Amino acid sequence: MTPVTQSSTPPTAPADTADAPAEPHFRAPHISDGIRMWQIARDSKVLDVNSSYAYVLWCRDFAATSVVATAGDDEAVGFVSGYRRPDAPDTLFVWQVAVDQDQRGRGVAGRMLDSLWDRLTDAGVTRLETTVSPDNEASIAMFTALARRRGLRITRSELFTPSDFPDSHMAEDLYTIGE
Repeated sequence: MTPVTQSSTPPTAPADTADAPAEPHFRAPHISDGIRMWQIARDSKVLDVNSSYAYVLWCRDFAATSVVATAGDDEAVGFVSGYRRPDAPDTLFVWQVAVDQDQRGRGVAGRMLDSLWDRLTDAGVTRLETTVSPDNEASIAMFTALARRRGLRITRSELFTPSDFPDSHMAEDLYTIGE
């Protein structure tokens, strides 16, 4: 495994408070959030979009290991989908992280990860895993910042190569935060 050396995230300009969206709240997803999760993933233009059924099912079966950010009328404006690995129940695997366009640049993704980490460390999770394609600098910075905030080590190792996928998917490196 290779230690990740990136040490900071790009600074963001402060939002104009008159036009700023409502401050998000964080909670476990409900089945009714599946529609918005699918829409947010689709609208991101960078995530692999799963079927709408997968997001609804995720909200039912993996709500305890996922989080949504809601604003104003309790509509989801961001989400983190994750699950505890069956062969390593102390490990949370983060599948997708997405935030609505109007909420980006406000630290919502990082705060969702913090919220989820806080909830799951109380349930015995000591490690987080995720995969990131090598060209996804924003995700690498986000997970590096999470490790830094928590005072935890982050490492990178190869996991999936393009030949592991049936389509033209890029490689996915495994990032591990924690022990």
